[in-house]
Amino acid sequence: MSKMAAEGGGKEMNEIKSQFSTREGAYKLLTHSEYSRPNRVPFNSQGSNPVRVSFVNVNDQSGNGDRICFNVGRELYFYIYKGVRKAADLSKPIDKRIYKGTQPTCHDFNHLTATAESVSLLVGFSAGQVQLIDPIKKETSKLFNEERLIDKSRVTCVKWVPGSESLFLVAHSSGSMYLYNVEHTCGTTAPHYQLLKQGESYAVHTCKSKSTRNPLLKWTVGDGALNEFAFSPDGKFLACVSQDGFLRVFNFDAVELHGNMKSYFGGLLCVCWSPDGKYIVAGGEDDLVTVWSFVDCRVIARGHGHKSWVSVVAFDHYTTSVEESDPMEFSGSDEDFQDQIHFGRDRANSTQSRLSKRNSTDSRPVSVTYRFGSVGQDTQLCLWDLTEDILFPHLPLSRTRTHTNVMNASGPPAGGSVSGAVIPTASNPSANGSNSSAANTPANSLPAPLPRSNSLPHAAAGSGSKSAATENPIATGVSKFATLSLHDRKDRHPEKDHKRNHSMGHISSKSSDKLNLLTKTKTDPAKTLGTTLCPRMEDVPLLEPLVCKKIAHERLTVLIFLEDCIVTACQEGFICTWARPGKVGLLSSQNQANSPSGTVV
Repeated sequence: MSKMAAEGGGKEMNEIKSQFSTREGAYKLLTHSEYSRPNRVPFNSQGSNPVRVSFVNVNDQSGNGDRICFNVGRELYFYIYKGVRKAADLSKPIDKRIYKGTQPTCHDFNHLTATAESVSLLVGFSAGQVQLIDPIKKETSKLFNEERLIDKSRVTCVKWVPGSESLFLVAHSSGSMYLYNVEHTCGTTAPHYQLLKQGESYAVHTCKSKSTRNPLLKWTVGDGALNEFAFSPDGKFLACVSQDGFLRVFNFDAVELHGNMKSYFGGLLCVCWSPDGKYIVAGGEDDLVTVWSFVDCRVIARGHGHKSWVSVVAFDHYTTSVEESDPMEFSGSDEDFQDQIHFGRDRANSTQSRLSKRNSTDSRPVSVTYRFGSVGQDTQLCLWDLTEDILFPHLPLSRTRTHTNVMNASGPPAGGSVSGAVIPTASNPSANGSNSSAANTPANSLPAPLPRSNSLPHAAAGSGSKSAATENPIATGVSKFATLSLHDRKDRHPEKDHKRNHSMGHISSKSSDKLNLLTKTKTDPAKTLGTTLCPRMEDVPLLEPLVCKKIAHERLTVLIFLEDCIVTACQEGFICTWARPGKVGLLSSQNQANSPSGTVV
């Protein structure tokens, strides 16, 4: 089930997993599909920017159109990506670049314009510049913010605007974002700005000049670095996460704030959208993944599995499953039910259309499970399922049994292992006694905390009238994953929690000195905790990961879900391919069986 790390000795905590199982089967690490620098030597990552990976398909005639780009330290590589089909040949990069005086930090392909002869790749740098290159033609066509007159701080995120061949958006650690057009120049002087729109904690300026120049727009968002942004699947909305701990979601074209959310503490580092644009997941320095409803503008669940900062979150479009028949009519064993559900059988666009069909009906005749993943500085990969009992807590449970891993349903989770999801029983009083905070909640405060055991609140287990559910959806929702009690968590790491909270507060107070007056906002954690911006831990369902495995020696910086595999990367510069169940290519399996370790077949 796992291979021992070379220096791991016999300690279980140093075991690096090479495969893991979920209900849809086993995911296997393909050691010969590992991409890295050609010498395969672990990169000494002290002080370096995170390793990032971008993919593009150039639709060439050979059927091998996938291309991969990754940065390691001062170097940028561009390879044919063979995935689960063939072993990686690291001796033949299509393009390789080494930069002096600055390091690549992020990159993004334009999928609209990519062909077998030409691709447009944007690369952001630690000194603030953005380069447009074509690694197939080996051209550097343009350099933006070359003189650093627009922004001198590190580029944290760069992305093409969806559906555009020429517009792209760049975020910086200054907390600003800029909209560029590849056709325009950046000018020889610092830009002058004119206020276009201002709102709570953000301002948007246009560039004031006689002739059109870059940047077209400047967004100033929150306080501190803007760590990542992501466009909604339809390209109309933009989710941003910042060092001030806020997720802010904007209507991109209207330049208006749609909604926001605050982390439990510390900065938010990563963000992603569900395939249908209904949910956003964010992760960061509170070690949690937080699920936010785009429609309701509120936190609907948190996930606790990581032991350190969460660096990447991503939805798996291929395992997000939609069951079209009404589960209420189904009777039979869990195995039969499992066979009914489509796991990764649909292409992403098919899943998306089924999701929109499901979301367009009031009667909700189809049930859905969203799969997402996260990786962190704790070197762990976590996989999570977001099921209907979380999304629609007022529905009867019989309609929501989309998760069938009930291995530990009869007893508590075994020590150290991650339990499967547990189907709640109608009443199961908490084993560790009643939660004292629940008993003493004042009448004017938020709803009484949920029991953090595998039980339903008594109100929901009874008649559960619709009015009660709509008035108080938080109180009636309970996670079938909520096997980790608040009491247990407090007892487990009281010192750690205290120190971490204290240190985060200290950092926040330091950074608040640099508040931009225009965008000043009250972000006192004591004032947001317990509000809809940041509900208390006991007020929203707590997810547990389906899978939580240590898969690297160094902190993880990449998680990408592809049709045949999952791609991860760590700060040592190794990009790993995990074959999905049943997707291990014949050549790859032969290579793995017959080849000595470290050679390329």
